Amino acid sequence: MSDYDTLIVTQVTEHVSLITMNRPSSANALNTQMGLDLVDFFESTALHAGALRCLILIGAGDKAFCAGGDLRERSGMSNAAWTEQHLIFERMARAILNCPVPVIAAVNGAAYGGGCEIAACCDFIYASSSARFALTETSLGIIPGAGGTQTIARAVGERRAKELILSAEPFDSTLAAEWGLVNKVVAPADLRDAAIDRARQISTNAPLALRQAKQAIARGLQMSLSEGMAFEIEAYNRLVPTADRYEGVLAFNERRKPRFEGQ
Repeated sequence: MSDYDTLIVTQVTEHVSLITMNRPSSANALNTQMGLDLVDFFESTALHAGALRCLILIGAGDKAFCAGGDLRERSGMSNAAWTEQHLIFERMARAILNCPVPVIAAVNGAAYGGGCEIAACCDFIYASSSARFALTETSLGIIPGAGGTQTIARAVGERRAKELILSAEPFDSTLAAEWGLVNKVVAPADLRDAAIDRARQISTNAPLALRQAKQAIARGLQMSLSEGMAFEIEAYNRLVPTADRYEGVLAFNERRKPRFEGQ
């Protein structure tokens, strides 16, 4: 992996990496460089995942996951410069959404605006009990533009998403879990370990199966039920001739842990 100005990439195990958004003095706010760094990391991972089977995205410190777009950097931007920067953020959102390796967001503090959108682009979210979320864009004269009107609505439903986006009101992790945005709420001191434990468990499973399952769920939800089931079978059939499928069945019958190689 490359060295990044705004990210710290830590290899937790052979198959799990922790990506820390590292701008704590700015509440890990999303500036142009962080957008570029996230694009590079997730697009590079999509092309060359290597042994990676699960990723965790977290913010530096204990106060913020990501406070959204860096409004200090944006102060005085021309319309053209704003649009050019936002193209990077749009590409960033797509890179996270399309990453074939499962991505867990570990929301350790404020996830506001673009920070909430980044979390929602991940496959699922673990949050600390002190975390807070908000889609604040309408209070700034804009709307969510990194997938928020789509990912949040798919997570919490149309009416709840409209309320959250139109009001711009913050909400806590308990409500986020009740509404379906967050999968699990833990004590702040336990968040990192809880996310790592889940990532480790995921990483014990066959990497090709993980990628096909992730794609079948994400793509299938954009289709009718019958089309989604047909897509699922195509994804399933790609796994039948793999060495990992043979290994999984053999390991089960030999009563041992499988040794998956991603082949």
